[in-house]
Amino acid sequence: MSKRRLSKQSGFTLVELMIVVAIVGILAAVAIPNFLTYQARARQAEAKTILGGLFVAATSDFYSENGTYVVTQVTDLSFLPIGTPRYSYWYDVNGTPTALPGGSTATTPCNVNSSPPGVLTNSISFTAGARGNIDSDTTCDDWTVNDNKILINIMDDVAN
Repeated sequence: MSKRRLSKQSGFTLVELMIVVAIVGILAAVAIPNFLTYQARARQAEAKTILGGLFVAATSDFYSENGTYVVTQVTDLSFLPIGTPRYSYWYDVNGTPTALPGGSTATTPCNVNSSPPGVLTNSISFTAGARGNIDSDTTCDDWTVNDNKILINIMDDVAN
C-alpha cells in the first residue's frame, strides 16, 4: 500500500520550484530598470509642460503687450507653476537668472536653487530654464526653452 500511495502523490519538486523562481528573478531583473527609466521619463513631462506654459506667458502675454522680453521682476510674466513641482523654473530679470515663485527649492541630493546654463533675455529673445531631480541622485535634470519654442534637455538626469 505504501508504494501505491507514493506513486499517486502529485505536486512540484523542489527543482521545478527553483527553476520558476530563477525565471521570475530574471524577468524582474530586466523589467525593474526599464520601469524606473519609464517612470523618470514621465516625470520629465512636468518640465516640458511648465516650460511650454512659460513660453506662452512670455510670448503671447508679455511680449505682445510690451514689445520686449525684458522684465523688471519675475512676477511681470504673470506665470506660476502649480502643484508640487519637482523642478525650479528660471527666467532672466535684468541680467540675473531668477527663480519663479512656486517651483521646487530642494537642496539635496541635487541643488535646484541655481539656474541651468543659458537662461538669458534681451528685448527680442529669451531662454528660460528648469532644474530638477527626478531620480534621487546627485545629477540635476536641466531644460531650456527659447522664444522659438525650442525645448532642449541640457543635462539628462535619466541617462546619467
